[in-house]
Amino acid sequence: MAKAARNYACQSCGAVTSKWAGKCESCEEWNSIVEEESAAAVPKGLGAKRKGRSIQFVDLRTQSNENKKPRHVTGIAEFDRVTGGGLVNGSAILIGGDPGIGKSTLLLQVVCKLALAGKKCMYVSGEEATDQVRLRAQRLGLDQASVELAAATSVRDIVSTIEDPNQKVDLMVIDSIQTMYVDTVDSAPGTVTQVRTSAQEIIRAAKKRNVVVLFVGHVTKDGQIAGPRVLEHLVDAVLYFEGDRGHQFRILRTVKNRFGPTDEIGVFEMAQEGLVEVANPSELFLAQRQDNVAGSAVLAGLEGTRPVLVEVQALVAPTALGNPRRAVIGWDTNRLAMVLAVLEARCGVVLSDSDIFLNIAGGIRISEPAADMAVAAALISSKIGKPLPGNTVFFGEIGLSGEIRTVSQPNVRLKEAGKLGFEKALIPAPPKSKRGAKYPLNVHQIDHLDDLVAMFKE
Repeated sequence: MAKAARNYACQSCGAVTSKWAGKCESCEEWNSIVEEESAAAVPKGLGAKRKGRSIQFVDLRTQSNENKKPRHVTGIAEFDRVTGGGLVNGSAILIGGDPGIGKSTLLLQVVCKLALAGKKCMYVSGEEATDQVRLRAQRLGLDQASVELAAATSVRDIVSTIEDPNQKVDLMVIDSIQTMYVDTVDSAPGTVTQVRTSAQEIIRAAKKRNVVVLFVGHVTKDGQIAGPRVLEHLVDAVLYFEGDRGHQFRILRTVKNRFGPTDEIGVFEMAQEGLVEVANPSELFLAQRQDNVAGSAVLAGLEGTRPVLVEVQALVAPTALGNPRRAVIGWDTNRLAMVLAVLEARCGVVLSDSDIFLNIAGGIRISEPAADMAVAAALISSKIGKPLPGNTVFFGEIGLSGEIRTVSQPNVRLKEAGKLGFEKALIPAPPKSKRGAKYPLNVHQIDHLDDLVAMFKE
């Protein structure tokens, strides 16, 4: 019989090598390579003549009652928005986030809501005892929900529970996938092989019985979900729970969703009674904004299908250092460097001799390029010391030549701004074929960043 082959896998990126090294060549992490034992190779001659069975195919043209998979609506509007309208039967969802951000609290609220609606829900904890989960439920006022709790880490036991014909499970939470282990794999829980194999076995059994599985995933210091990248390919949806511990707001963001839109966000507020959904995040993010302050601009952004208005704060200060500082919170540092370079090279606004501090107020992170113009307006305002009009919103992408490029769904952004009392907007000029369109606000269209700089000189 052939011996089991041994290889070395990186615990950060999942790269496999034939020998150990102190540094992974793929992700350049140090001390992340661990020896693992793979499945034994099949000896030559054994099973060589064994034939596979014929695959059963189904017609693409399904019946009308099979076109839509039924969803479990949790009743938590922000969570249902992020998942695309509810949880689809047989789907696997991975939720990642920093330690203590509120992942377990959110999932406990979800399963309790579904249990109160008559669904059969199970909560499997590999990190906490059942008494600890009960205490959290009592604090949240959800201890009357009929959720079945268990403290287990064996994948074999979990799969047997899902496949038990006497058990009719609608939803199961695995907290967390990094604590689960398969007893046929000779490696510690949390390693690449264990995480991959555990997820494969649980997802296979769940899809066979139409059970919704919610996985909790740990994250690395870079904010990525720990374990192999294939884990995110196995599941149907990947959600990230974001937030700054200095703020009470939490953002649930969709990175991947096979049953709904991606880049959708749900906004929650961490309170004594748990996570409370925020129906109008724009109003909350702008609640403490001060008018007539230089360096403050309002961005009319778009996260998924939801328009969000946030305050962009910039501070340009003299520096005594040879290398001026660049501090950014809530935005891409490389994007800021590009905007600074365009302002200096194309518009003559000298910022290379000053410290730059940029902040997206409220603890939310903005990733879309439409924030370029709001950032540029805040930087120029802080540099000159002239406040921007308090009733104006900004959005638009800046190119390397200084041109202002159009962004998607301007009317949706402007309607949200109008609801909050804004009267004017500075937006990119549309193509000639689309000019003359009507907007819900009084808009000023510009083609180049020079036009923005010229407004401060008027």
